[in-house]
Parts: sequence; structure tokens; C-alpha cells
Amino acid sequence: MTYVGIVLISHSPKIVEGVKELIRQVIHDVPIELAGGTEENEIGTSMDKIADAIKAADRGKGVILFYDIGSAKMNAEMAIEITEMKAVLIEAPLVEGSYVAAVESGMGKSLEEVINAVEKAF
Repeated sequence: MTYVGIVLISHSPKIVEGVKELIRQVIHDVPIELAGGTEENEIGTSMDKIADAIKAADRGKGVILFYDIGSAKMNAEMAIEITEMKAVLIEAPLVEGSYVAAVESGMGKSLEEVINAVEKAF
């Protein structure tokens, strides 16, 4: 089965690692890629790191991106542009939103169905 991919973006690598660990307690097959911190794993975000995560998470049904604060959104928007892939940045809480998205994706839903479920939840 093909799933909608998920990219978790945070200024801290530890935050996205923890969110992924939480999701993996119940969802195992959905591709979840991390873009936490800068290229040197310092506090911040990296457009290139986000773009690489989008490419890795895409399995043909699209990718949803969740972010935490500030420049993460701007870097995510630029990463989507440079990858030219079917990727959507969504306005939802990083932890709760990505958890809902992973559950919905795990049921084999389309990108639009997963987005609608997350938006409805928040």
C-alpha cells in the first residue's frame, strides 16, 4: 500500500525525533521524515534539509509538512518550491496534527482526505 508521506520540521532535532517516536508507537508503515535543526544539527531550520525530507517521504501520494515556529514555515515554503513535488504545508499543531495525519495516511487515504481530516480536527 502506498501512503501519504509526512515531514516533521522543527528548530530542534530532538523535538521531531520525539514526535516521530510517539507516532511510531501506533503507526509503522507511513513514511515519516525529519527536518529538525540546521545542517549541523544546531537550533534552526534548513531549506535543503526540508527539501531532502520531502523527497524521501514521497511515495507517490504526496507529502504533508508540519512545522513548529517562525522561519520553519518560510523554509518549508521555499523547499516545496524547489522540489516541485506534491507537498502541502499545513497549519496544525506539530504533535497532534502529524499524529492525526499519520493515522489517516495509515488507512490508505489520499492526500486531500488526510488534509481534510487534519483541518477538521483543528
